[in-house]
Amino acid sequence: MKTSRRQMLGALAGLASPILAQAATFPEPDRMLRIVVPFAAGGGVDSAARLLAHQLGKQLGLPVIVENRAGASGTLGGKYVQTSPADGYTLLFSAATHIYARQVLKSPPYDPQTDFAPIARVGEAPLMLVIAPDQEARKLSDVLAAARTKPEGWTAAIPASGAPSHLATLLLARMGQVNFTYVAYKGTQPALVDVAGGHVNLLLDSMISLLPLAKSGKVRPIAVTSVKRSALAPEVPTMAESGLGRYAYASWYGVWAPRGTPPERVLALNKAINAAVADIARAGGFSALGIEPVTETTEQFQRFIVSEVSQGSELLKAAGFKPE
Repeated sequence: MKTSRRQMLGALAGLASPILAQAATFPEPDRMLRIVVPFAAGGGVDSAARLLAHQLGKQLGLPVIVENRAGASGTLGGKYVQTSPADGYTLLFSAATHIYARQVLKSPPYDPQTDFAPIARVGEAPLMLVIAPDQEARKLSDVLAAARTKPEGWTAAIPASGAPSHLATLLLARMGQVNFTYVAYKGTQPALVDVAGGHVNLLLDSMISLLPLAKSGKVRPIAVTSVKRSALAPEVPTMAESGLGRYAYASWYGVWAPRGTPPERVLALNKAINAAVADIARAGGFSALGIEPVTETTEQFQRFIVSEVSQGSELLKAAGFKPE
């Protein structure tokens, strides 16, 4: 018996209806959305995540909570999300560090590019170069000239392997044609304390983290890595203004779901997060954190990740970095 066109269309509609229904009912109003931050509460990543969670809750009309699961260079929280149900209700909010697990760890617990579904990049923030207050250098050209003259005397603090601070410092060394001695730390604060105390020469890290000590004179700000000067420190020149060509680098924040999350849910979350980011930006919420809002499609975010991993991997390899 031949199948009529009407019967065929009816059958296809029947197959599609569960998918459409699933998209239409997500997120369910009686559910809770969990955003996992793989770092301790109170830091820059956590602060940005809480801003997003608050606005996203209003956007979706359901509770959105932030849960901190710090440890193992951010992979503890990442692993929790990766192994959570792929239903769109448990998300990872992390920084650029997340995508370099395979490059910086000997035994990474997952592949950031294949074990997660990228949802949205929400913002980026400039880094700031600061030096010990007892150094004679007053501008970037002074720092680079001194480092070329006496490379063994210039140490650069690295708060975390694979973090924007690490990669930005490697890029600075390459473009500035200098060789720093790198000193590893477990976090920004101990590194910053040692720069302020004159135990290490320089630190290039998140501007919002370094700004209080820079403004108090305990460390000396030299330059920022953004294309234009930051409104939070308009007196500090950019790297490019300071003579370092086209140097530009930024820390950034993104949201991921476990691999296998239904595409229609990923799309729904992307739209909701982009709308929340736009609302936060209009209200000036990101400005206090020095964050420039970003709204992208999931495809744009995916392409951005591929490009970032390629550039970062090349910098690490060229510097002779060995996974820890």
